[in-house]
Amino acid sequence: MQFANGSANGFSHRWEGGQYCSIITKFGIVGCGIYDLETPAEFDQAIAIAKGTPACPLVEPDDLLEAKIVGCTPKAADAGIEIGMIGTEAVEKMLLACK
Repeated sequence: MQFANGSANGFSHRWEGGQYCSIITKFGIVGCGIYDLETPAEFDQAIAIAKGTPACPLVEPDDLLEAKIVGCTPKAADAGIEIGMIGTEAVEKMLLACK
């Protein structure tokens, strides 16, 4: 996936009755609500999550672009990621943190 500050890899995984998606940068991950924040925080990893709903799940990486960030690890927050920003903004912050 191409962004103003570089590129990242988008992934979508599905199985019967479920799915998750993520955008992975060299710095960290912007992902859906399936990601836990406690363990990545313990390992000093940068994770920012957005959350879909049963009626409107986040399925494809592109779904994360306009989704609101609802949580992040301290390392992601140190990179400037804030609750309420959209996924594109979070990815751009992670790409800047790699430079």
